[in-house]
Amino acid sequence: MSANESDRITELLKSAKTIAVVGLSDNPLRTSYGVSEYMQSRGYRVIPVNPTITESLGEKAYPTLTKVPEKVDIVNVFRRSEFVAEVVEEAIRIGAPAIWMQEGVVHEEAAEQARAAGMFVVMDRCILKERAKRL
Repeated sequence: MSANESDRITELLKSAKTIAVVGLSDNPLRTSYGVSEYMQSRGYRVIPVNPTITESLGEKAYPTLTKVPEKVDIVNVFRRSEFVAEVVEEAIRIGAPAIWMQEGVVHEEAAEQARAAGMFVVMDRCILKERAKRL
């Protein structure tokens, strides 16, 4: 990772207020839940995006990103790589400034599409670990 990219990640984590978490589970044993709970405990508003649940971490869940009724600063993706292109298309549609693909989630074509739309892309990195070591 370049120093510039590292600085951009730090700035993003400092300035972001709202994180839409695509694939957030309501099961406390799932990684998405633990990571999102940590981010929520650090002052971020976490919005669950998952069509199979009604709420998680005390927040109403939405079936898709396009149904989220407020501005989102980061779209955090907890879905398998093959579903990322669809998530990126929705993130572009809602005008999200950043997309964050968790560890193990990689989709180069979708990342390029996001960058071409002006989004900042973080791929194959854990948002909890990055926040913990930077702030």
